[in-house]
This record gives sequence, structure tokens and C-alpha cells, in this order.
Amino acid sequence: MAAGRVFQFRDARWRPDPVLGPSPAVRTPQPVPLVIDNGSFQARAGWACSDPDVPGEPLLCFRSLAARSRGARGGAGAETQVGNDLGSPEPLRWLLRSPFDRNVPVQLELQELLFDHVFQRLGVASQGCVDHPIVLTEAVCNPLYSRQMMSELLFECYQVPKVSYGVDSLYSLYHNRKQHWPCSSLIVSSGYQCTHILPVLEGRLDAKNCKRINLGGCQAAVYLQRLLQLKYPGHFAAITLSRMEEILHEHSYIAEDYIEELQKWRSPEYYESNVHKMQLPFSSKLLSSTLTTEEKQERRQQQLRRLQELNARRREEKLQLDQERLDRLLYVQELLEDGQMDQFHKALVELNMDSTEELQSYINKLSLAIEQTKQKILQAEVSIEVDVVDSKPETLDLDPLGSEQSLEDVESIPEFEPLFAEEQPEIEKPVTTVEPVFNLAEYHQLFLGTERIRVPEILFQPSLIGEEQAGIAETMQYVLDRYPKEQQAKLVQNVFLSGGNTMYPGLKARIQKELLEMRPFQSSFQVQLASNPVLDAWYGARDWALEYVNREEGWITRKDYEEKGGEYLKEHCASNVYVPIRLPKQAPRTAEALAPAKVLAASVGNPCDQV
Repeated sequence: MAAGRVFQFRDARWRPDPVLGPSPAVRTPQPVPLVIDNGSFQARAGWACSDPDVPGEPLLCFRSLAARSRGARGGAGAETQVGNDLGSPEPLRWLLRSPFDRNVPVQLELQELLFDHVFQRLGVASQGCVDHPIVLTEAVCNPLYSRQMMSELLFECYQVPKVSYGVDSLYSLYHNRKQHWPCSSLIVSSGYQCTHILPVLEGRLDAKNCKRINLGGCQAAVYLQRLLQLKYPGHFAAITLSRMEEILHEHSYIAEDYIEELQKWRSPEYYESNVHKMQLPFSSKLLSSTLTTEEKQERRQQQLRRLQELNARRREEKLQLDQERLDRLLYVQELLEDGQMDQFHKALVELNMDSTEELQSYINKLSLAIEQTKQKILQAEVSIEVDVVDSKPETLDLDPLGSEQSLEDVESIPEFEPLFAEEQPEIEKPVTTVEPVFNLAEYHQLFLGTERIRVPEILFQPSLIGEEQAGIAETMQYVLDRYPKEQQAKLVQNVFLSGGNTMYPGLKARIQKELLEMRPFQSSFQVQLASNPVLDAWYGARDWALEYVNREEGWITRKDYEEKGGEYLKEHCASNVYVPIRLPKQAPRTAEALAPAKVLAASVGNPCDQV
């Protein structure tokens, strides 16, 4: 991709997974294993079959999400959609649910929905059960309770004949293994929720020294969304998590030296040549450009007519209000003529007047204002010209000077009406040729500068997002320090990178730089990136299933499940280490301990006899 280009968001919709017909090759001469890579970001499923008619790649790849709709208005019940059937996650973001907490499945009812989706779309033809062996991935050091619930779901609900559990990163190492196996390796596995540092000695996982960092692609996407929403508050709603994941997958990279790379971004030339501009969708149609001159003139006439009607209503309301005030003042004057002095003085106090002369003055001025308003109403009915609305307050100013000044202003308003009519064409003229003062497309662009390196850097510096954790380099150093120098040399000879979050450009060079700083002078090490960090876990599980399908090693049968419990695990080269539940043993009851109890029972005797 050329630097400085403008990139469009794809906003691709997920295509629903097709229902695949059952292939005879997966059932004859015996049912072949079904391999499921149960990832917290994406689930992948396919057959482990050596027949060339069966594809040797995952047939299903879908997000590990489910959403339950509210149901149609016609009375139809709620419908649950899984994976790619959702179409797009953003409209349903607040309804989405995942069976995973971090990378451990804890919501087994949602996990059952994912299994139903897999078995239905792969065309499992058996009635009432799934008669295929299952190869399933699980988290590193998976809790026994989670494995117990998963085994219970597979054996009790689906009646599977046997199941095998393995770690995804170990399967990936198994798929990318060289000629010599078993081997030692230091695996750096970074996924959607977590990052693991796994030491493997002679082909077996050393579970005691495994370390986990609670950072992955999910935290990076949320961090990038927060940065861009603060940078572009005008496009808050358009900066969605799906678009942030697209930016991370296609436009981010890891700097070999973070501080030095930031110094490069301070240069305007470097910024202009390396900034990526993400184009948000927008509409370029302007309202002024869609109207013709006749339509604009007609709209202007409609506005003038509405203004005339508004002026007429205001004059009528003002006339009615002034008439009510005049009637009130005339009623007070009648009290004076009838000789009701007490009521007259009380009414003057209510009107805030001091004398009869002041009352008479207000009556004269109010009568004059009413006459002028009536004349204006009559002129407006017979005139076709637009009257300018007086901007003076509607209430009558009882101050004599103020009332005279307002009447003079009212009389002088018609002198300005011809000027207003002459200026109309000058106002109308520039509207037809108006141009935006800014580039509308550029306004809807997100400029990605240092965000391209700042967000992936949280894998090495979690403190950037306020996490009190060690980064990848520090954790690798901590794990290596727990071994003697001979084993350290073996581990660093095969530093293996796996997982979807290790696909950032520059990650391998950054790991090499960190190892060069932490290892002794002139010591050797090798860093290997998985051939396909996303799918190698599934390919490795398929390779293992083809090799061990007719062996007992690694397979948990239904008999094992019933005898040893759901948490039982048969170890193999790509599995976790099985640590059985050890209940504390009760101390044996000796004869000396039983003697006091017998004496107490003899002293108490039979309760019935005592009664």
C-alpha cells in the first residue's frame, strides 16, 4: 500500500455459513474426528480426514458470538443468531454475548449454541447424537470446573464417543515442528483476550512456569477507539469497534524501537509520507445545489406569505390586549364620574397611578395606539406588500416619552420597506454559487499517525493503558530466569510466535531486539513466526488427530468420563498437564479416640429409659 493514500473502510458484512451436506468419506469406514478450534475471537471447525475428497482446511470460520432478537411484531418468538448469521455486529453490539470470560468458556448455554451451529452446518447426519470423535482446544491451565462442564456437555448432551483436549498454541507448534520432535521451545501466544508465555521442554508443557498477560486484540481495539473518539469527537458514533479491528489488522505495526520511532513521527515530512487516512462514509449532496432558481423563488414567496400571516396575528393579538387595557382604564374613569371615590383610589393604586390627570393621559395614548393598529390592519388586508414587523415589545409602555418614541418608529418603518425590497436580489444572488469553505471528504477522514504504533505497543508497555502488568519482554525474561543456563539456551533456540495478535508487522524484529538485550553477549537465539498464526492451531489439531485417531493416548472415552469425572484429562504432547483434585484426607480414628465416646454413651444411656 502506498504511503499517504486514502483508505476506505470495507465495512464488510458477514455471509451466513452454508449448510454443508454430509460427505460419505467422513463416515466410512468409521466416523472421522471433528476438529474444533474453540477460540474466544473466532471458532473454526472441520474434518480430520485423509481422504482427498474432504478439504484439509476449516469448513466453518465464524465469530464466537450469539445474539437473541426480541421477536417480530406479528407474535413470532425470539430468534437466536450465531456467528456469521448476525450479518454485522455493530447494530447488535449491545445484544452480543460470548461464552468466554477472558479465554475460558464459562457460559455453557452459549457454548451449546455454538456447538449446535457447528454440527448443523457441517451436516452431522447421526440421529440423536454426534458419533464423531471430537478434538477441542482449551485455554492454557484451563480450570478443572470449565473442563468438567465442557465434558458434561459433550458426553451428556451430544453423546460423543470420545474427546481430546489440547492447547491451541501447542497444536500450532506441533504443526510447525521441524524434523526433530520432541523439541524445546518458548512460545509467545497472543490472542484476542490474553497473551501467554509457555515454556515447552522436550515436547511437554511446563505448566508451573507458564505466565499470562491480560492483554490482547480486544484491549487494543478498545484503546484505539478511545484515542480516535477523543481526537475526532465529531465522528464519535462512526468510530466503531469493527472499524478499529480493521485498522489494527491492516494499518498498525510494532516499532523496533518505540522512542526512536516517535522521534521520526515528529518530522512533518515523515508524517506526510506515512500517515494513513481512513475515509468515513458521508453524503456530498448539498441542499442548495438541489434547488433550481424557480424553486428558490417559490420558497421565498412562501416564507414572505407566512411572515405576513404572522404579522397579522400579532397585530390582532396586540389590538385585543390594548382594547382590554383601555376598557379597564375607562371603567376606573366611570368610578370617578359616579362618585365612588374609595373604589376609584383603590383602583388607581392597583394601576400604580398617582392622579386623575395621569389616568386621562394613559387613556388618550392608548386610544391613539388602538386607532393606529386598526389602520395598519386595514392597510395589510388591501396591500400586497410585505409589512415589516415592529421589533418593539408587545406590551404598552406606559411611559409618555417611550410611547411617543415607539409611535414615531412605527410611522418611520414604511420608509425602509423599499430598501428591503431592493436588497432582496443581492441576497439571493450569491446563494446559487455558494461553495463549501472546507473539503467535506477531508472532514470525514481519520488521520492515523502515531496511533499506528502506539496501540500495539501496549503488548510491551501495558502501562500505556493503565495496566499494572509486565510486558512481553519482561515476562519472557522472568520465565527464562526460572531455568538454569543450559535450559535457557535450549528455550531461546526456538522462540515461537503464534496467535492472531502476533500478525503485526515488525513483531518478530521487536522480539529479536528484546532477546538481544536480555541474553548474554554473543549468545545465539532464533525467533520463528507461525506459517499461519490464525489457522495453524486448527491445522496442528488436525495433524494430531490423523496421527492418534487409532491410539488410546490423549482420548477420553465415555467410560473414562463416567469413572473419573468430567475434569479428567488424558495428557498428550499438545495438552495441558492434568492435576487431579486432591481432597484432604481425614485422620484415622484410633482406639484411644473412640474410648471417651463409648464412656460418654454409657453414661448417657438410653433416652427412653431415662424418661
